[in-house]
Amino acid sequence: MIGTGFMGRVHLEALRRVEFVDVVAVAGRQVEAAKKLAEGFGIDTVVDDYRLVLQDTTIDAVHICTPNVAHYPMTRDALLAGKHVLCEKPLAISVDEAQELVTLASERNLRNCVCHNLRYYPMVQQMRRMREDGDLGQILVVQGTYSQDWLLYETDWNWRVDAAASGPLRAMADIGSHWFDMAEHVTGLHVRSLCADLQTYYPVRKRPKQNVETFAGKLSSADSDFEEISVSTEDFGAVLFRMGDKTRGAMTASQVSAGRKNCLSIEIYGTESSVSWNQERPDELWIGHRDTPNQIIVKDPALLKTGARAYADLPGGHSEGYDDTFKQVFRRFYRSIAEPQSSVEYPQMIDGLRQMNILQAEIESHRNRNWVDV
Repeated sequence: MIGTGFMGRVHLEALRRVEFVDVVAVAGRQVEAAKKLAEGFGIDTVVDDYRLVLQDTTIDAVHICTPNVAHYPMTRDALLAGKHVLCEKPLAISVDEAQELVTLASERNLRNCVCHNLRYYPMVQQMRRMREDGDLGQILVVQGTYSQDWLLYETDWNWRVDAAASGPLRAMADIGSHWFDMAEHVTGLHVRSLCADLQTYYPVRKRPKQNVETFAGKLSSADSDFEEISVSTEDFGAVLFRMGDKTRGAMTASQVSAGRKNCLSIEIYGTESSVSWNQERPDELWIGHRDTPNQIIVKDPALLKTGARAYADLPGGHSEGYDDTFKQVFRRFYRSIAEPQSSVEYPQMIDGLRQMNILQAEIESHRNRNWVDV
């Protein structure tokens, strides 16, 4: 495990639930924080230089859970060292970097995954299988939002705010990429062109002088000592887009929406029926009809489409949420390593490259105030 912040802990907790995987080392720049995390999970090896992990021939795979700017060099080093790699999104901070990683993983014949875990809610898979079975008909409209409130105040801070650590985009890269990955995964269509508008509400933020973990800003003291920092990354983005030949869509990504804690909402409207899903109510799926009553179905693997059942481990009435999506990704990733002939059932670096192309188009569209092909 490379990285010891919020995502590093989330990955470790999920890996404990994958029966045939052992986590044997943690790498972090702040060795004391890494030791504390490793001790909590019974991991003996702790290093402050990830290259020491890559030199260990007994290690098969690495998870990269660092700030975005480190994804490319660390993933590249890991692939060159012959390790299978699971990297947090975004895969890199430029299209060129992402393309190099895709090529390198293919040349080295190494398993590779970008952690677009939100595909793995059971009801998201139900939507996908409904589309595959023709229940929705031809997809006409895709719309929705990914809204949060954890960066609403000028005193809210996280490394993602800093372009030097996160890359040129923030809301669109951090959460918007999840939304677009889900939209493409469920519909089976690719975004082919878009028009984007980005907004930075706080060009200057007050960064606490003490370290603040992701999502922990609301617990900070009002008496904290701050320093003013210029900010170029966006708090909000809106995108009109075209998918396939006829499908049209619109989405927003916001980290300044009061009351929305982690609200990925997606609506898919077809010629036969429609579906709507909200991450804050993950076990429910709304199904809309034109001439018969609408439905709300609740997750129950016995009643899901055959292809969606394997994404739910618990019976109906037993909720499965955010942490379970990581378990589902990791289980499939490591099974593909243990069984080299098995099919790939998780997002790969080529999918990460897809999202980098969308992000680059958003930058160009906003800068030039026009439509851009993806």
